[in-house]
Amino acid sequence: MICLRHSPTRSAHWTFAGLLLVVALLSGCGGGSSANSATDPTTPSTPTTPATPVAPLMSANDAARLLDQATFGVTAGDVTHTQSIGISAYLDEQLATPLTQYTGYSYTPHTAPSNCVTDPATPTDASSLCARDQYTPFRVQRDFFTHALTASDQLRQRVAYALSQILVVSSVEIYEAYGLAAYQNILLSDAFGNFRTLLQDVTLSPVMGHYLDMVDNDKPNPVNGTTPNENYAREVLQLFSIGLYELNADGTQQLDSTGAPIPTYSQATIEGFSAVFTGWTYPALPGATSKWSNPINFDGVMVSFADHHDDTDPKPLLNGYTVPPNQSPEQDLANALDNVFNHPNVGPFIGKQLIQHLVTSNPSPAYVARVAAVFADDGNGVRGNLAAVVRAILTDTEARGDQPAGNEFGRLREPALFITSTLRNLGGQSDGVYLRGASSSMGQPIFSPETVFNFYPPSYSIPGTQTLGPEFGIDNAATVLARANFLNTVIMQNGAAPDPTVAGSTGTGINLAPFSSTADPAALIARLNQALMHGSLAPDAANVVLGAVKAVTSTDPTAPARVAGYLILSSGQYQVER
Repeated sequence: MICLRHSPTRSAHWTFAGLLLVVALLSGCGGGSSANSATDPTTPSTPTTPATPVAPLMSANDAARLLDQATFGVTAGDVTHTQSIGISAYLDEQLATPLTQYTGYSYTPHTAPSNCVTDPATPTDASSLCARDQYTPFRVQRDFFTHALTASDQLRQRVAYALSQILVVSSVEIYEAYGLAAYQNILLSDAFGNFRTLLQDVTLSPVMGHYLDMVDNDKPNPVNGTTPNENYAREVLQLFSIGLYELNADGTQQLDSTGAPIPTYSQATIEGFSAVFTGWTYPALPGATSKWSNPINFDGVMVSFADHHDDTDPKPLLNGYTVPPNQSPEQDLANALDNVFNHPNVGPFIGKQLIQHLVTSNPSPAYVARVAAVFADDGNGVRGNLAAVVRAILTDTEARGDQPAGNEFGRLREPALFITSTLRNLGGQSDGVYLRGASSSMGQPIFSPETVFNFYPPSYSIPGTQTLGPEFGIDNAATVLARANFLNTVIMQNGAAPDPTVAGSTGTGINLAPFSSTADPAALIARLNQALMHGSLAPDAANVVLGAVKAVTSTDPTAPARVAGYLILSSGQYQVER
């Protein structure tokens, strides 16, 4: 598409349809420029004694790019702070920030009581509100967005969100709010810990046990012909740790002599793991005696019953390892998870997906290899240190700098990140009510994917290309329009009103006052360019926005900023984070 360089047709007021036309023009505009930063000069303290060199400051553009990757949206204050202390100190600070968890949730029975059931005829009655708040993801989704907007532990929240899309559970099956919250708290707690710990905590979570059928997975019964359930055994290998095929250290597939990929496991391996994962049930309810097949309870950790564990035969696992017979459920589980954790695929398989969720959808093999090497050894002989892996991802040479590493570098802002970055960029606030619905309309109902494969697989390529772009898997005409409608509501219509059915509801809105004092249209666009796109808006696109701003005749002092902000945020240049 040719990007127009003249002002669009002038009119007294900009309609939504008119703005969409300009958005279409902006979406095809490419390129960009960004200013280089100066570094502090190093001056000797005396003519004969050189001073310790002063580390160069991050440029404002690189600091903003880092914050795009490490948080739920860039704020001007965070850019200044990050510049002042540097990337290493910023990451140290974030790694040490106390975690923000999902709180205020309590056990509810799996079957809702009669006074907690939705009545379509009376959706605002106490029973219907109880059902909404206790038996749907409503509260958890709201909390996700309020944490994303306001929590100080931004990096932990962002990494935990990435992990939630790798080690997936869904409200499609886990509809109790307290269960969803409990699982997200596991990911938050383990986000900077060791992957082996995370793997065990996820495996023994009754939420995961319920979702993928490890809970109440019984040993074989030759009388009735039953065998252990294989569901969790398959998914923990295929999706949560090593993938389907043997990988090189850089994430590329190993090939056999015929050029075919080499499978990581066989059906016998699946059967071995499914036997390992027998003998576990829900934790007992408070005050109850624990027994095999405890009632559904998502609080706590699954408990074992040795008489329901398959301990009679050896269990073949990965790479020729076999679990010996006559062990306890805990011993078998430890052996199996160690076997998975030490498989050489885990570093490149998990590392690549974390890169995709934080930095770029199409990382180079060299980038993956560098991150996988840190997974294998954090520099202190420790394997699986997720804090070190996250640091390696964000400080890598391909992630840093004023400009992206190459033309295919970057990622489409998935709906949740598009929403939160818009609000944080523009000083917004929200109680999460409107945001959860907006994200769903864009194809990403938070914590509610249809399957364990997430909203889109990490191997999804942009149609017609070989370029990985997982988030494009939910990018279509309907979801693109939903993005525009979200911006129209938040920017052009002053946000969303409070919800009277939610106690303390504040609604959703942004703050354009800081930009309304900039009277010169070109200066306004420059400010928004820096605030929203770390200076990377292409000059031809900026000219299109300039023409639209000059056409504004409204006396509302925020009108120029609304038009300019809407057009920039709607553009393909903003929505593909680079």
